[in-house]
Amino acid sequence: MADKKDQKITIVYYINQFFGRIGGEESANVGLTVQSGAIGPAMAVKEFLGERGEVLATIICGDNYFIENENKVKEEIIQLVKQYSPKLVLAGPAFNAGRYGVACGEICKTIQDELGIPAVTAMYKENPGVELYRKHVAIVKTANNARAMKTAISQMIQIGEKLLQNEILDPDQDNYFSKGVKRNYISDKTAAERAVEMLVNKITGKEYRSEIRLPEFEFVPEPPPVKDVKNSIIALTTDGGLYPKGNPDKVESAGATKYGKYSIEGIEKLNSTEYEVCHRGYDNSCINEDPNRLVPVDVMSDFVKEGLIGSLYPYYFSTTGVMTNLENSRKIGKQIAHELSKGGVDAVIHTST
Repeated sequence: MADKKDQKITIVYYINQFFGRIGGEESANVGLTVQSGAIGPAMAVKEFLGERGEVLATIICGDNYFIENENKVKEEIIQLVKQYSPKLVLAGPAFNAGRYGVACGEICKTIQDELGIPAVTAMYKENPGVELYRKHVAIVKTANNARAMKTAISQMIQIGEKLLQNEILDPDQDNYFSKGVKRNYISDKTAAERAVEMLVNKITGKEYRSEIRLPEFEFVPEPPPVKDVKNSIIALTTDGGLYPKGNPDKVESAGATKYGKYSIEGIEKLNSTEYEVCHRGYDNSCINEDPNRLVPVDVMSDFVKEGLIGSLYPYYFSTTGVMTNLENSRKIGKQIAHELSKGGVDAVIHTST
């Protein structure tokens, strides 16, 4: 029987409307199509694999169409992949294109889960698809634009080959985003010895590597100070999950995907009989006893009466912060900020748990 390494690697490749040469944003609503052989980025496979590999088909779909018809498109792709029966599925690279990244991540995850076929994609670190799918899919690290296309595809293929050989991947050596999986191994040094060695290397300017990978967050600049608080409109927002009784917008108790906007016009104090907390991340009994502890309408109303602030915005905004991923956090924040901006709000007091 032939060794797996000697067998031809057959591939089905997924790309969006832009890389599929259909069009740009004006074509983002085009539906799913499939073409035999390699189209666009898929043509680079021949360069890296030669006769050892073949792209059986290229699947193309508009970014908007995928997002708006996700379940339908995924089922169609599953059937297409079954039809071609490839050994490997590749998607992207998506670079920093958010909708494209989400589509690539979801398709790769679906193919692996439903068909057991290895799937690889590639994205820039700030693409929302990274945080959504890095735990499920091998995502090669790329630059934020297509100039690094060939390098990304080469690395996607290398990882794909390793997956087909059931080889263990290494995030640093294989240049993909860590899935957060930790493997135990025997060290000849104790934890204390390793920590001291790392500290000495850091102090002396030598190269060192932490055993704990810290998350990376984008820099958010401080907003300018409020110039005239006494004539400003102040709004209240919270990620502590305070909603009117019954949680009318059905905001999730964890991993929120939305927020609620609730009127406090003419209200000088929140009543515990009319509000409740829906949040799985903290003991919220004290907030249920007095919701003003989280959304301080009572104190802000007093400030208005005393002339310390101009006015209180007649709505408060609430979501649930626990387990909410960065992409949804950004989306919710931008939507709330847009509403506050339209309302002429000068400053916001945001409370948390």
